[in-house]
Amino acid sequence: MILLKINWAPTEKLFEIGGFGIHIYSLMFIIAFLLGLRLYKKMFIRESIDEKYLEPLFIFMVFSTLIGARLGEVFFYNWGYFKDHPLEILLPIKAIEGSSMLFGLISGYEFIGFRGLASHGATIGIILGIYAYQQTYKFKPLIWILDRLTIPVAIGGFFVRTGNFFNSEIVGKYTGSNFGVVFQNRGEILPRYPAQMYEAFGYLILFFILRKLYNNSYGDQKGFLLGLFFIGMFTIRFFIEFIKESQGGFETAMPMLSTGQWLSIPFILLGFGLLALSMKKQKV
Repeated sequence: MILLKINWAPTEKLFEIGGFGIHIYSLMFIIAFLLGLRLYKKMFIRESIDEKYLEPLFIFMVFSTLIGARLGEVFFYNWGYFKDHPLEILLPIKAIEGSSMLFGLISGYEFIGFRGLASHGATIGIILGIYAYQQTYKFKPLIWILDRLTIPVAIGGFFVRTGNFFNSEIVGKYTGSNFGVVFQNRGEILPRYPAQMYEAFGYLILFFILRKLYNNSYGDQKGFLLGLFFIGMFTIRFFIEFIKESQGGFETAMPMLSTGQWLSIPFILLGFGLLALSMKKQKV
């Protein structure tokens, strides 16, 4: 049996202008949002929904995702750090001793882009943000909007985890063999499981399943796609956590599972509940 070891040390920046760099991770986010917009537009066209509702949906989606993901990272994983660095909570900067002044305004910081984003926080942020959107533009019920959002969110998860792989972050555990990825950007010489890409391809498969079911009119069963999304997305996350390095959080107080696993369980249960309600209503 041939075991594969990959030495991984990609550049994190595509280019830099005046100290401001475009990171591959940021590009993955941009692709995820733009592709999601295109997918949702196709659904609007298919179901004869006025496209005037599409642009505000995109704006609500972007801000609720980023704010939710950031606050999830702050409160679920790294409150011990952020309570002493409040400026970094919503600004794309990091305190660096001896660094140059940022935009001529803030000294002691450097621009790093929005790193440190938690998917569970993003999920909560999206639900709250889309609720606010639906209350503002009452063209369809909340569950209708969320059911269809599962498709772009699933493919978005693929691109975000790919960005994590390029950033050499959220890494897997050491394989203990000659199989795996050596994250040389981290100064390492031993291979780890490419947990980011395992998770990414899991989300990609989930995307194709959800899109196929939507095209087969399962989107008409209220809550079905959303329930399946929660089960699929967070079951993938739950099992990948077994080969992922600890991301911190509250697992020291609850050591039986990782923080990511504890946070995934409520969403999985919610998914089964939504699925059961959807199937019950379908039989009535």
